[in-house]
Amino acid sequence: MRAVSANLLALLLLCTCASVFYVWSRLESRLERHKTGVQLTTWGSVHIGPSPELSAKTFRALLAVPAAQRLHLGGRLDAHNLTGVADQTGSSGNRDYHMNIDNKGSAQSGVPAKLGSLVEGIFWSEWLEDKFPVSFSEEHAQAWRERARGHRIVRLEPGCGRISNQLATFSDRTKACVRYGINADQVQGETWTYYLASLLGITNLPPLILAQLNVDSEQWASVRRRIGGLQWSERAMVSLTEWVANLTGVITPAPLRQESKGLRPLRGELGNKTTAELLELMQWTDLIILDYLSANFDRLVSNLFSLQWDSRVMERETNNLLRTPRGDLVFIDNEAGLVHGYRVLDMWEKYHSTVLDSVCVFRKRTAQLVIELHRRRDTRTRLLELYRDSEPLSPELGFLSDKHAGVLQSRIGRLYKHILHCKAKYHQL
Repeated sequence: MRAVSANLLALLLLCTCASVFYVWSRLESRLERHKTGVQLTTWGSVHIGPSPELSAKTFRALLAVPAAQRLHLGGRLDAHNLTGVADQTGSSGNRDYHMNIDNKGSAQSGVPAKLGSLVEGIFWSEWLEDKFPVSFSEEHAQAWRERARGHRIVRLEPGCGRISNQLATFSDRTKACVRYGINADQVQGETWTYYLASLLGITNLPPLILAQLNVDSEQWASVRRRIGGLQWSERAMVSLTEWVANLTGVITPAPLRQESKGLRPLRGELGNKTTAELLELMQWTDLIILDYLSANFDRLVSNLFSLQWDSRVMERETNNLLRTPRGDLVFIDNEAGLVHGYRVLDMWEKYHSTVLDSVCVFRKRTAQLVIELHRRRDTRTRLLELYRDSEPLSPELGFLSDKHAGVLQSRIGRLYKHILHCKAKYHQL
């Protein structure tokens, strides 16, 4: 009897601690929103009950490597580098964006879709592919990278998420978000996810370059005093991403919410969508593929997990996802991918699988690239070549370990099998 009482008391204490942690996180989140003036956002897909092995202590510890790195779940976005959202004190939450994009039809917000021409098997139709927006073309990205490497940084200020990141103004008045990682994982994850997206033909991530802090160099000399005040380490590697303006939040579309059966290639379910809504759903399918392969838990999966506390999480804006005035989605703050995400994969894998299983319609081009990477099993080589060819400082940051490269190839194999499963399930279409 005493043993039973002791166990019940221990369980009550654990629940109390978890509740206190969650309330504290929510209060801290509200304080952060008050300071930044930005509505922090969340996302989810299908409801999953609480996992008994995930205590509040484990939950927080696995998100923080080291402990100073605060990636809160339970509906909280820790205002990471928002790649263009001026959301810190002093920026007044300004979302003034500057985009140079090739956009094919994403402005058709109210145009009804053509019935009977929405999907071809499990793929979006060619008619829709022809209208699919290219958010950041390779030509634009290359031009931006050259410009960013060639201009001096004349100002650093809050405006790109947490205070350790800064909004940089170049001498030509363009801007970029500078990510100073608390550890190497963050800059590595942001950088390698960008190149993985490029390898898959996903253009929704703003252009990125690496830079090495050197206050004696021409690039950083004008902000020497500011760097000293930030206590950034000399010679540290940082990433810079194009700062974009006029972005707004994105709410999870109905087919991907927990009460839905998922996004399926059924004309009856898609036929009432406008062209703009379908183009957005197409971008969501690319996002889910990218986040699954990179094991990024800080956008979709963490908010799916938070459903156990917050049943209305998908009625608010999505973490780390924004929309341009033309309707293009911008995938921001990808630092949890590929490195840290792989390290905590055991904790999050069932949530990653749930999100992936909720989608059975894909862009044909993206799926074909995934299938090719699976069959050739050379993802590490291709990714490394693209990374080295595009980034002069790639040797300084390094690359995926053999172990993590193996995890990436394995996840490509899992995605390939899921595509085959969807094809078999909807073969009659």
